[in-house]
Parts: sequence; structure tokens; C-alpha cells
Amino acid sequence: MTSAGHFARSLRLRRLYRHGTAGLMVTPLDHSISDGPVIARGSTIDTLAGQLAASGVDAVVVHKGSVRHIRPDRFADMSLIVHLNASTAQAPDPDAKYLVTGVEDALRIGADAVSVHVNLGSDDERRQIADLGRVADVCDRWNLPLLAMMYPRGPRVADPHDPALIAHAVTVAVDLGADLVKTYFPGTVPDMLDLTTSCPVPVLVAGGPARADESAVVDFVGAALDGGAGGVAMGRNIFRSADPRRLAARVARLVHRHPAAELDHTIRGQHHHDGQQTVLA
Repeated sequence: MTSAGHFARSLRLRRLYRHGTAGLMVTPLDHSISDGPVIARGSTIDTLAGQLAASGVDAVVVHKGSVRHIRPDRFADMSLIVHLNASTAQAPDPDAKYLVTGVEDALRIGADAVSVHVNLGSDDERRQIADLGRVADVCDRWNLPLLAMMYPRGPRVADPHDPALIAHAVTVAVDLGADLVKTYFPGTVPDMLDLTTSCPVPVLVAGGPARADESAVVDFVGAALDGGAGGVAMGRNIFRSADPRRLAARVARLVHRHPAAELDHTIRGQHHHDGQQTVLA
């Protein structure tokens, strides 16, 4: 990578970490294609985006069409990650993800980063891995950060939360060029530490199914951070909350102020003494 390219990618990564290098609080809203509407009755995606920006969320993940329905000023306080592939729950194979846009289009509409979802173990794994590799190449060409959403998921996966399978999924993302990886929490803090201490890029823990108890959400996030997670990517628990702004703010404060992340390193992939990761170069 040229010095100019190194600068451009680093600049975009720093924009993602707008609240400091302790960790990232990302709210994915890409569920709208896979599962249906994510916006509560009487609200809009612009209103939700405004609530998230005001709560301290670092970035939202949305599909390209949603961007035109969000006021640009919402992104004065948070970053835009455009999701590049999709599938629906009604498909013959919901685990098969298909590219629906590209890196250049994401840049054209103002993306700070892009994301791609891959299900390892699905019948369609071969094409999804190839898509991730091609997207990573284009991201390198344009110096755009790439978030890979990696899950052991499919007919050959007996336990999606098997730590060995999660570690394999994360390794695939790193080997193909991802800057950030989103995946499952493996179940325990020691298992999470095994994953994060051997990974050269930040691992963001997926928020998982919606929980009725807000304190359970906070406890889950705390365990992930204790395990060295580079942050969380929490969607359903936020947008299905009775008060998305309040819960997002609570989680964001925890991510940005967690004791495991008090040191501010500036070497990409360098780890804190207990496994906490940073991404800045």
C-alpha cells in the first residue's frame, strides 16, 4: 500500500473510532432485508438514526437504499457502513448471501466503510467466500475499511457457538483482508480471550437475539469486553427496545469506557495487556 493509501485507510478507520480507540459500538440495521421492517410504528429510519447518533453509537450498518432516507447531518456524529450483500428469510436457502451492490457504489453514496456477511458451512459457502475476497481486493484499491460478518451457520454446523468454528470463521475473514470482524460470542470469557488474543484485528461481538431484560444486555456486553472484544455490533436489542436511544447510550458508554480499554495504542492490530484490540494505523 502506498503512503497515500495508508493515510486514506487510516483516516477512515479513525472516523469510525470517533469516540476514542477503546472500542466500537456499531448498530446494524441491515436486518430489514433478511427479516423485514426494523422501524417501530410511527417512527422512521431517519428518526432512529438520529437517536443512535445522539446516543454515542459509532456507526450504523444499512443497505444502500436506506441511506437516501436518512438526513446527511445524522452522520456528523456517527459513521456510515453500507452493507453489500443480502438474503431473505423466505429464500430456499436463507444462509446464501448475494451481493446487491459494490464498493464503488458505497463510496459514491458516502460510506465510511462497507460490510459483507458470510455463513461458513452453508451450501453456498464457496461463492460467499469468493465474494468476500473480491470485495476485500476492491476495498484495498479504494482504501476503504471492510467489516466482515462471519458466522458458522448451515446444515453442516452442529453448534454455531463452537469456539473452534468461530475462531475458524474469524481467521477466514482476516486472511482475506478484513479490517474488522463481527461474529458470535463463544459463550465464556476465557473462550473469548482465546479468540481475541490470537486475532490481529478487532473482533466485534454480535448482539444476538433480542433480550427482554435490559440488564441482561448490559451483562452480555460486559462479558464480551472482558474477553477482549473490540466492541459490539448490536442491532435487534437496540431497535426492538422500548427506548432505543437510552439502551444504545448505555451500551455505548460501556464500550467506550470499559476498564480493559484505557490505553490508547496506535499500532494496527496491537493488543492491550489483557487482549483488548485496536485497529488504528
